[in-house]
Amino acid sequence: MKTAMSIKEISSKLKTVSEPEDSFLKECQEDGRKGVTDLVSKWQRAYEKELQVKNNFMKMTEFERELRKKGFSVLAGIDEVGRGPLAGPVVTSAVILPESFYLPGLNDSKKIPESKRELFYETILKEAVSIGVGIVHSEEIDEINIYQATKKAMITAVNNLSELPDHLLIDAMELEVPIPQLSLIKGDARSISISAASIIAKVTRDRMMKGYGEAYPEYGFEKHMGYGTKQHLEALDNHGLTPWHRRSFAPVKEIAARTND
Repeated sequence: MKTAMSIKEISSKLKTVSEPEDSFLKECQEDGRKGVTDLVSKWQRAYEKELQVKNNFMKMTEFERELRKKGFSVLAGIDEVGRGPLAGPVVTSAVILPESFYLPGLNDSKKIPESKRELFYETILKEAVSIGVGIVHSEEIDEINIYQATKKAMITAVNNLSELPDHLLIDAMELEVPIPQLSLIKGDARSISISAASIIAKVTRDRMMKGYGEAYPEYGFEKHMGYGTKQHLEALDNHGLTPWHRRSFAPVKEIAARTND
C-alpha cells in the first residue's frame, strides 16, 4: 500500500467501498498484513451476500416484468395470513407496487425477523401505489369455512384498493373476480408483489393478536398468534374459549362441545 494506513483506518475506509474494482480495495489486496487480509475477506463475504440478496430480489420481479411486457401495468399481489390458527381472524392484503420499487431482502413474511418485517411494513406503506386489507373473523370462519373465508377476505382486499388492478398475482388461490390473474404456489417467495402483501397481512394480523393477548393474557396470543402451541392448548383446557376462538376447528370444537354438555 502506497501510504501506510493503520488497520483501523483501512477498516473505516473499506466501509465506503461498494465495487470489487475499486482501486483502494485492490491496494488492500496487495497489502501483506494479516489484519488487512482479514478485512478484505470480510468485505468480499459481505459483498457476495449483498449481491445474492439483490439477485434474489431481481428473480422475484420476473412475473411482474413478464406481465408488463404483455401490456399490464397495474399489478396487485395478494396473500393471506392466518388460515391455520385456532383463534383470530384470517387477514389478507392486496398491494400494488410501483414499477421502480426496490426492497432487497423481501421474502415470505414468515422468513423475515419481526424487527425487519416491521421496517419492511413501513417501507411498503410509504411506497406502494395502493394497499387493501381484508379481514374475516372467527365467527364467520366457522359459518362459511376457512377456505371460503380466505377467498372472501382476498376479494375484500382487492375491493379496498384505491386503484383498480388490471392483473392479480395470488398466492396459491383463484378468485371469482373479472380480473386476469396468476396463481403461484409459494408465491410469497417468488413474487415481490405477493411478498409485499404477505408483509402487510402478517404485521396487521400480528398486531391484532397482540391486542387480544392484552385482553386475555392467560392465553399468550401475543406469542403464538393463535396457533395450537402447548401453552395455547393448556390455556384452552384451563380457561375455556374466548370470543376469538374458531369453534369449527379441532380441538376447539371438542372443548366447546364439552362446555355445552
